[in-house]
Formats: sequence, C-alpha cells, structure tokens
Amino acid sequence: MAASPRMRNALTLFSSADDVLCHRVRLVLAAKGVTYDLITVDPKDPPEDLLDLNPYHSVPTLVERDLVLYAATVVTEYLDERYPHPPLMPVDPLSRARLRLAMLRLEHDWVPEVRAIQTGTKAQADAARKRLKELLATSVPLFKAYKFFLNPEMSLADCAMAPIIWRLEALGIPLPKDGKAIEDYGNRIFRNPGFTRSLTPQERNLRELPG
Repeated sequence: MAASPRMRNALTLFSSADDVLCHRVRLVLAAKGVTYDLITVDPKDPPEDLLDLNPYHSVPTLVERDLVLYAATVVTEYLDERYPHPPLMPVDPLSRARLRLAMLRLEHDWVPEVRAIQTGTKAQADAARKRLKELLATSVPLFKAYKFFLNPEMSLADCAMAPIIWRLEALGIPLPKDGKAIEDYGNRIFRNPGFTRSLTPQERNLRELPG
C-alpha cells in the first residue's frame, strides 16, 4: 500500500516513544527546526502503514511524499543534506569520516547495551550495565577534547550520543569518578531548546532537565 494522502503532503516520522535511535532522528529534526508529523509506534504492534512502507517494519522510518527512508544513519544524513541549515557535519572529508566512524561505533557498541538494559533479562541487563560503564570510562578523554563530541560544533554525532547520555540515570549507569566532562557535555546539550523539543513525554520523564 502506498503512503496515505496525509503522509504524501508532510514529513512524517514513525518513532517509538522511548528509543535512542528514534530520539537521534527527532533531535536532528529539532536542531533543524523542521516541522513534521510524529506517529508513535509500539514496536511489538506496528501499524499497517509502517508494515507496508518498510520491509523491516522498523523505527525510525521517515516518509516524505514518495520517499521512504529507514535506519537512523540513513535518515539523519538525509535530513542534514535536505535541510542544510544549520549544518550538522563538518565540511572537510577527514572530520566527516571521523564522526561517521564514531556514530558507527555508538550504534554497534553502545546502543545494544542500552537496549539490553531496557528489554533484556536481569543477567543480560547487568552485563550490559557493566559494559556501558566501561565504555563511558574509556570515553572520558573524548568528552574533554572538544566542546561537543569529537567536534567544536554540534554535529550528527551529538544527536547520536546525547540520547544515550540522557538515559544514563534511568538505566542505572553512574558517571565515572572523573566523569564531570560527560556531565558538563550533557547539560550543554540538554539546555538547548531543541533538545527539549526532541523529547517524547515518556523520555521527558526519564530525568530532570538542567536548570
């Protein structure tokens, strides 16, 4: 089935209510100031439109007229090119490649641990907490190097990292002893009005916004 007439006339995002990859896309949309229709999806019971549009039935899924995109990396890079202001990637190829590699590592190494804590057994969640704590501890120097994650300006990498940092408290992950740089980084992002706009009601309840 083709996209409904309503979706053909608007940018539409299928998103779960609390998911780091969906949050990543919503944060890019908020940073760009883009208006869109949000369809909240229960991943265990996806709506018929999503089943027809995306062969993987996954979220996030973005629909713009006849274009259907899925996978957070594909969606966020499209949005950065489709809505170029403000740019969320550096101009030089080396810096872009470095940030792409960082986002790949987040998706492969960090996101599965977050999901294991949220949906796994107790043993899986405990193992994932241990691994996520280790990842945070080894990453402290990266948060000290620049104002934003691996870059002097906010980028797509921050849109991938910030949703994870936002969830640490709810996931039962304390910051490392030398983790003030991570706390400062998070507060810098969370105070941005765009970040507040990116939150679903469920995500807003995970912790308090900094004053």
